Amino acid sequence: MEIPVIRSVFENNEKLAQKVRAQMQARHILTLNVISSPGAGKTTLLERTLADLSPELKMAVIEGDLQTDNDAQRIAKSGVQVVQINTEGGCHLESSMILSCLEKLDLDGLDILFIENVGNLVCPVEFDLGEDYKVALLSVTEGDDKPEKYPLLFQLAKVMVLNKVDLLPYVSFDVERAVGFAKRHNRDLKVFEVSCTKALGLNEWYNWLRSAREAVR
Repeated sequence: MEIPVIRSVFENNEKLAQKVRAQMQARHILTLNVISSPGAGKTTLLERTLADLSPELKMAVIEGDLQTDNDAQRIAKSGVQVVQINTEGGCHLESSMILSCLEKLDLDGLDILFIENVGNLVCPVEFDLGEDYKVALLSVTEGDDKPEKYPLLFQLAKVMVLNKVDLLPYVSFDVERAVGFAKRHNRDLKVFEVSCTKALGLNEWYNWLRSAREAVR
């Protein structure tokens, strides 16, 4: 009896994800699902990206967390639209949540919608949210074998942002090893090595966002 129930959950999520995707594609809005472990720096990456690109791109953020609106409050300081989702213990966002959030956002003229998923490398990967691309965020303060231990995210992601590279002299993280594991699952994966706090490597990430935005027009 378990198999039909699990299948039903995914089938329903996929149907609603297609509704999200149809809305966003009709408006030519680039939609990105940002996934990482807790503390890897998703919110900091978004804060920096919003601050640097807001003059040229209209962006909005959907924030996913188990509890609190702490990250949404941080994002709101940038002046962009932000909607908070609290999953109350749930380990991932679902497309039904995203569909509800779209009703609360002004989508007119929007260029990019970022969805910051719940910090987790397993459950969020399996649920399509109607995004154009998944963005995998990994930090050098984690193990460099994460792409080997959690392969599905790196297999499905379009890009991997390797964050906190300014800390490489102080941690035992092998960049070549991590990238090698990731590309073993996805040879076409684009990798950006960045430090959000030190503003390192961000231009390559920004240029990819610009080109991805142009591609959905």
